[in-house]
Amino acid sequence: MSATPSGTARHLPGFSAPAVGFEQPFAMLEACHERVLRTLALLDRLRAHVRAQGVDDDARQAARDVLRYFDMAAPLHHEDEELHVFPLLLAQATPALKALVLRLQQDHVAMTADWAAARVGLLALVEGGAPGFTPQDEAALDRFSGRYGAHIEAEEGAAYPAAAALLPPASLVAMGREMATRRGA
Repeated sequence: MSATPSGTARHLPGFSAPAVGFEQPFAMLEACHERVLRTLALLDRLRAHVRAQGVDDDARQAARDVLRYFDMAAPLHHEDEELHVFPLLLAQATPALKALVLRLQQDHVAMTADWAAARVGLLALVEGGAPGFTPQDEAALDRFSGRYGAHIEAEEGAAYPAAAALLPPASLVAMGREMATRRGA
């Protein structure tokens, strides 16, 4: 784990991602997935760093970055899907897509529970009370990270294209505006 001269961890989630605006809401959702994957990669590097070198300032900063992303940005992303993608597919899609949406909604519930457990060990690192991750922390982090791959693949491979095909251009504009408004943009 390397740090910049200011002491913050390099490879922060969301940095160096291509700029995508809310006028392209599905591209924005996919860019969020890219940031999720980048933040999970940061989490993997953090775990390896803690195992090899223990908890130091770089580890605490990386833990803060992971906490910030999954506490703030990820819930907004899930809300975007719950408000704009899933209802449309449940109302108009094929039975197979409807079943997929139900699975994706269940994933969101499970991800919320997985994150509640995973953040315990990260908070302990940030607050300085832990010398590393416990076996329970490691298991929670594994569960949390493991759920995302298939979830993202299903959304980008099936749910997003199907929803985008059902939305007229004016609805896409409204979707993007609502997403921006909820983020204060």
